[in-house]
Amino acid sequence: MISWLARNDPFPPVGKALTRPNGLLCAGADLSPERLLDAYRQGIFPWFSPGEPILWWSPDPRMVLFPEEMKISRSLAKALRRGNYEVRLDTSFASVVRACSQPRPGQDGTWITEQMQKAYCRLHELGHAHSVETWIDGTLSGGLYGVAIGRAFYGESMFSRVTDASKIALAHLARYLERQRFAVIDCQMKTAHLASLGAREIRRIELVRGLESWTAEGMGPGRWPQDDATIRFGANNT
Repeated sequence: MISWLARNDPFPPVGKALTRPNGLLCAGADLSPERLLDAYRQGIFPWFSPGEPILWWSPDPRMVLFPEEMKISRSLAKALRRGNYEVRLDTSFASVVRACSQPRPGQDGTWITEQMQKAYCRLHELGHAHSVETWIDGTLSGGLYGVAIGRAFYGESMFSRVTDASKIALAHLARYLERQRFAVIDCQMKTAHLASLGAREIRRIELVRGLESWTAEGMGPGRWPQDDATIRFGANNT
């Protein structure tokens, strides 16, 4: 049994999350900026399908990517050195979210509903949510979006229309966050794709304890400067 949250109810402790399904903590409340930021600070995130109530999750273990641990394969290193792309920050946030919301092969629907898109676009307007975009020949070809609080970045979703376009965005994100002294990228759920890029599972309690300090340090809200997207990848730094 999980708790049903009214609008002003606090989240229950993450230790009360179910083990089956892993991490389901509670339902209800809303997707206001205040509620979302409170959730992320505690290691909680929303995830639900159309027609369902708002569901809040905090799985254990938790998939994370420490920026300095990102693995760059030979093929990705080659694409990064080739440099026939442009990475931009926060220039087309809504377009990135819409692209991420499109059903993937073998999927009938999406969890990035209109309600979710509006909520994260509002967070972007307030300077808390960010997009990293890969542009090729003037076309948005891949990217990702997520939420930044202090020294923690919470990855939400990524998309790719051209081979390696989303990985290029993630590589630039990891390098940018490393330069800005971010501590962690929260990847939420385990996937083989994320593991191949260097993400690994840690105990939920480790993440939650880290967030207590990480979210209170570092950068405040605001648009990320476009100049910060200019990162060179060469033979000796991939």
